[in-house]
Amino acid sequence: MSWRHPLAPLAALSALAALGLAGPALPSPTATPAALLMAPEEARAALARASREGRMAAARAARLTREAEAAGEAAERTAREAAALAARIQQAEAETEAARARLALARAARAALAARLAEQQAPTARLAAALQTVARRPLALSALQPGSLADVVHVRAVLASAVPQIRARTAALRAELAKGRALEARAARALAQIRTSEATLRQRRAELAALESRQRLASRAARGAALREAERALALAEEARDLDSLVDRLGQMAALRAELAALPGPILRPADLSAPLPPEAAAPPAPPSPAAAPPRDYQLPVQGRTLIGFGARRASGLVSTGLTLAPAAGAQVVAPARGRVAFAGPYRGFGRIVIIEHAGGWTSLVTGLARVDVAVGAQVIGGSPLGVAGGGSAPLTVELRRQGTPVNPLQFLG
Repeated sequence: MSWRHPLAPLAALSALAALGLAGPALPSPTATPAALLMAPEEARAALARASREGRMAAARAARLTREAEAAGEAAERTAREAAALAARIQQAEAETEAARARLALARAARAALAARLAEQQAPTARLAAALQTVARRPLALSALQPGSLADVVHVRAVLASAVPQIRARTAALRAELAKGRALEARAARALAQIRTSEATLRQRRAELAALESRQRLASRAARGAALREAERALALAEEARDLDSLVDRLGQMAALRAELAALPGPILRPADLSAPLPPEAAAPPAPPSPAAAPPRDYQLPVQGRTLIGFGARRASGLVSTGLTLAPAAGAQVVAPARGRVAFAGPYRGFGRIVIIEHAGGWTSLVTGLARVDVAVGAQVIGGSPLGVAGGGSAPLTVELRRQGTPVNPLQFLG
């Protein structure tokens, strides 16, 4: 019968424990890109917002696609196809933002796990190292020491009760390490989803650019009238003292166009000049009607976190007359509702802006765009692409006005 060192089984256990404690390499949070360094509460809020916006964009895209298929006129069909593509772009943007939030949550959980493991590994690692040192002592040396055999018997008796505790401690650590491997897999899935969403986003932007190019070619015949109207809008912008003055001037022009459109057509000269005038010629023109119902199915022009709400006080001390949003860089900006583009281009102090006239005296103002893709005079529907947002330190603001008076757009969201 061969004699084994009494601590040999414990040495194997301690070696296994030391190996198990090493676990997977958990990257430091400092290696995480700055865009993904979010607090868990912020990441959870971003995930909930992006998931909600993604569902809404998908529903809009499906509705607009059905409407495009049912449209009879080519212009209406093309407009709805462009709006459906813009909605799918916003859906892909929301999916990318949700994947980034999931990755931030996974990395935050992984950092917390690494901190817990660091606390739990230290005493167990020290115990494993001590047991390995004892187990490596030669048996002959233990036999030569006075009372060493009795001490070995006592040590084995003590360790017989300690080994189950060590196994339980290492089992808990192994469970934590398995959780760490699950977090690694979760982070890898989130990264894969980000890459997939970004590839989808690039493809849909290319499709929208191709569709807009076809639209520009089709509308080249009417470009002369559009250019003249754009020049008049730019002249008004130069004359206006501020943005409120520009909106008022454009509103007056819209009211004048509505009054002119409501006038009856030319009346032929009657053969008998003594005959009375027809009723429509004798009646005075009807006064302009007050503001009608708000635009139907109103929507926010871009996806993003709300920085300043309607009626909140800005840092300058002025009260906000709209909503200020923080979109991602290059995010798709769409028309809030059906209407006519009254102004599109740069305006001093507000970057590139778009002003849309809706029916019934309503006006939408979108400021802070990085690029504008519509022209003055264009007819848009809700969801039609207007341009892209700058993102970062360039927020985007949307205002809804009724006869020039700002109102809260949130109460009209479809």
